[in-house]
Formats: sequence, structure tokens, C-alpha cells
Amino acid sequence: MKQQHFLGIDIGNTHTVIGLLDQEKIIDTWRIATDAKGTCDELAPVMAFWLKRHNMELHEIKGALISSVVPPVNQLWSDLAKRYLLCPLHDAHDIAEKIVQIDYPRPHEIGTDRLINAIGAFRKFNRACIIVDFGTATTFDCVSETGQYLGGAIAPGIAMSINALFSGTSKLPLVRLEKIPNNPIGKSTEEAIRSGILYGFAGLTDRVITELQNQYESPPITLATGGLATTVFSISQKLERLVPDLTMEGLKTCICVAFDL
Repeated sequence: MKQQHFLGIDIGNTHTVIGLLDQEKIIDTWRIATDAKGTCDELAPVMAFWLKRHNMELHEIKGALISSVVPPVNQLWSDLAKRYLLCPLHDAHDIAEKIVQIDYPRPHEIGTDRLINAIGAFRKFNRACIIVDFGTATTFDCVSETGQYLGGAIAPGIAMSINALFSGTSKLPLVRLEKIPNNPIGKSTEEAIRSGILYGFAGLTDRVITELQNQYESPPITLATGGLATTVFSISQKLERLVPDLTMEGLKTCICVAFDL
């Protein structure tokens, strides 16, 4: 039987990550800006171009699953599924709640991406874990040794913080953060900002992880994912594993459940 292909769509506040998946693996991923004013007619040729790289047409996608923290964008993908993909589109939050046991008073308030990360992490490591996702916000999510989602913590994101520093001051420049400072003592304004932000967030990350670890009987594995995870991971003392595609791994698991694979 010909392999079936699906789309995993992770809509964040800043970027949307799209994964081409089958029931066994992540074939490819793409990242685009999240645009609440976009239309499916604008998005369709972009998707068609990317799928062409894998010798696929839009109508060959058998189904799609959407994880979104930006509700106004959801209609865009719903329209794309109806008009161009011609396939069903499922809400990942509904599927996630069928997979993971949730110890949280109001489960509907949990960001879908946080549940998806929990599913992906437990399926991959099969043990208690703390997941730190460095996105527009920095989220910390706790999973028990049985795979139960326990809750976590939320802090401002790195990019959000540096943009606030830039917009709230007269003379401080907007600085790119991918490069680790050679010396924490900055010898220019740019170096000083880079040092303060990166080492500051590494310290924030390590302290929050320490407090969360204290709630476990045995030490959970600590995982880093998200846009700037690689940079912070290299200077954190508490992060143990870097898992860039964790959210997409979780979406792949949810797709298998949603489409009975």
C-alpha cells in the first residue's frame, strides 16, 4: 500500500512550523511567519512549492492536524484544507486530551503546544521529564513517570525580552542572539546585551528547573526545544537533552491516533 502523508501544523505567536509526516517519521519541516491576515489563496502556492520538493501535490495530503496558540489563524488553515488539500483537519488539543492524562484543574486552558510537547517527550524517553520550550514565551512543562501532564511554569521569551529592551530604551540596539559571547564581560553595547540576555535566561532556566525538580521524588530528564533552544542549551547547567523536533514528534503521535494509523 502506498505510504500516506499528513501535515502537522504548529502555529506559534511568531512562527508556524509545518511538518510533512507519515506514521513512522518526520519527513521534512518548514517554518513561516505566523500571519493572522493571510489567506489560503496566498498560502496554497507556498505549500505547493514545498511539497513539490517531495514530488507531491496538495491533494495527496491525507489529513492535517493543527496545534495553535493563535486562534485567528486557525480559519486560514481550515480554508486551505477545504479548498486546496481536500482533506480533514483536526484540532490537536482534542486529540491530545485523549492521549495524555492531565492533572490540571482546567485542561482547556493549557496551550496545545504544551500538551503536544508532553506527549512527544514521554513517547520518546518513557520517563519523567521537564520540557523547556524557548518560543515567543519560555514554557516549562512537567510530566510524571507515568506520562501524566502535571503543569509547569511560563516566563517571557528571549526574543520578547530583547525587543522590549530595544523598544523601551533610546540608545540600545536590537541584537541578534545566536552567537554565544566569548566573554561574559561585554566590551561593547552589543556584547553586553548579548551576555545579559543569554546568561540571564540560562540562569532563569536553571533556577526554574531546580524548583520544579524539587517536586519530583526521582530526578526527571530535562529537555530543551524551540527556536533559541540550541543557544541556551550550550550554556545551561541543567538542560540535559536538545530535542529540536519535539513538538512535531508529538504531533506525529497525535496524527496516528486522529487518523487511526
